[in-house]
Amino acid sequence: MSGLSEKTIIITGASSGLGEAMARKLAAKGAKLVLGARRLDKLQVIQKDLGENVRIMACDVTDARQVDQLAKLALDEFGRIDVLVNNAGVMPLSFFSEKKLDEWNQMIDVNIRGVLHGIAAVMDTMNAQQSGHIINIASVAGHVVTPSSGVYSATKFAVRAISEGLRQESRGQLRTTIISPGAVTSELTQSISNEKVAKGVDKLYEDAIDADAIARAVVYAVEQPDDVDVNEIVIRPTKQAL
Repeated sequence: MSGLSEKTIIITGASSGLGEAMARKLAAKGAKLVLGARRLDKLQVIQKDLGENVRIMACDVTDARQVDQLAKLALDEFGRIDVLVNNAGVMPLSFFSEKKLDEWNQMIDVNIRGVLHGIAAVMDTMNAQQSGHIINIASVAGHVVTPSSGVYSATKFAVRAISEGLRQESRGQLRTTIISPGAVTSELTQSISNEKVAKGVDKLYEDAIDADAIARAVVYAVEQPDDVDVNEIVIRPTKQAL
């Protein structure tokens, strides 16, 4: 039997793509799930598929109060929080010369503040339990910067810094994992408004791997014994150069 049957896991950005794949994989392992995303209708379909150990809530991670309510839902329904997967993210790539301030701010709000809101929402509970696991979804773009990825890469470098800082401060009480996907099938690329950039990304994503690859990595990290902390996993398509 998987040890996941005893774990309560929160996933943000769970209505599609990586988050949905994680939810389905973890539910199959017996975990109790609390799923948050802005699109409640899609969450309702997932909940119907996955059964009675799944709770859902409309949640915009840029609003700290909503993320707090997601954590409260987990405690009210299941009594504890074992794992948080900060998965929600956006990637409207553009060149600096375009000065797309709204898109830059959106990436900062979702990709950085959203992660911090998630950490803040579960920190007191995990400290009281003297256990917990925070998984932050970063990106290969948090390791490599390319033209048009400057702001997005900055947010993902920040996610890695936040995760490492949290690991050091937890002094062995909490586990932290950074998962950095490369080209993976999801809705992430649909927000790119620059046609030239979008075409380049579409070319890269011709070799994209399935979201289930990231879900398997999450399961691997969570299933390790309590004294084993898988700190970082980078997952690319075999053909991806950068």
